Amino acid sequence: MSGVRVLVGTRKGAFILTSDEKRQQWEVSEPHFAGWEMYHLKGSRVNPNRIYASQSTGWFGQLIQRSDDGGKSWEPVSNEFTYDGETGTHQWYDGTQHPWEFKRVWLLEPSLHDADTVYAGVEDAAIFRSQDGGQSWHELPGLRHTKGDLWQPGAGGMCLHTIVQDPANAKRIFVAISAAGAFRTDDGGESWLPINKGLISPFELPDKDAEVGHCVHSIALHPSRPDVLFMQKHWDVMRSDDAGGMWHEISGNLPSDFGFPIAVHAHEPETVYVVPIKSDSEHFPPDGKLRVYRSRTGGNEWEALTEGLPQSDCYVNVLRSALAVDSLDSCGVYFGTTGGQVYASADSGDSWMPIVRDLPAVLSVEVQTLR
Repeated sequence: MSGVRVLVGTRKGAFILTSDEKRQQWEVSEPHFAGWEMYHLKGSRVNPNRIYASQSTGWFGQLIQRSDDGGKSWEPVSNEFTYDGETGTHQWYDGTQHPWEFKRVWLLEPSLHDADTVYAGVEDAAIFRSQDGGQSWHELPGLRHTKGDLWQPGAGGMCLHTIVQDPANAKRIFVAISAAGAFRTDDGGESWLPINKGLISPFELPDKDAEVGHCVHSIALHPSRPDVLFMQKHWDVMRSDDAGGMWHEISGNLPSDFGFPIAVHAHEPETVYVVPIKSDSEHFPPDGKLRVYRSRTGGNEWEALTEGLPQSDCYVNVLRSALAVDSLDSCGVYFGTTGGQVYASADSGDSWMPIVRDLPAVLSVEVQTLR
């Protein structure tokens, strides 16, 4: 029997939500790592029972955990993240140069082909890889060598928060960094290319068309068309049809083109989801109405999805890693809010129901389809 496992990271612990393929009744686990900030949990597609988790506190710092039984039990793995070679510097808020300093792991992305290989996106922005299930980590330094001296933190720091793998080409990986932009490797991480042409940031950069420095919030692709990328930028929803070679805006009739997450339907490569937020200073839904927007045309034409969602006095946010889709025949869509709700749709967004309420603020939502 098919089912889903939803992995939820919050400000004060992690939760695992499970259901069958109908996705109407849900079991909610007790909190794992209660009291810890759980930045991200992600399961392996190769071995669904292998789950990686990143946890952090101001008191005890950063820890990486791994489960090999679907989250029933956990063990800590290596937490040694050391930049390769001479550390070097990047720009600081005031434009001066500042040494690279490891702070935390924002994202864990298991390989699509090997359960023991997993990538980590960290702050200060860099990408690391483990090929032994998290027992050791090694930086792919070519990324920081791609004009890293010009990268400058934004309001939320300078974090590598998005890693997207090309399912048709194991050597091609896309990453996004706040506030440096999007980058691509075609050789497994040895060398990287900025892919920010067409991005325009008049309010954030002295040179609005700069090659690096754009605040990219998230990127997504459909496995059947890995050259077609969708992006939620600091402002603007964008699309590229040539693997990031050139971007064009697809915000269309959205009530606001500011937001954090973006996702693509599991079976419809032209169906895209975003969650607009009022502005970069007011992180809540326009008019206090929580609405997911869906485009079935690859952008520009958007419809508000509201059934089952609060349409008055709602002032939560949906963070960049808190929107995900499953791959069941009727595609499920899931998102979590800073108010502690996790919503699910079993019909591609037409209607929604809360899986759980009153969790700590949700930082990330990932979904495993179990068959």
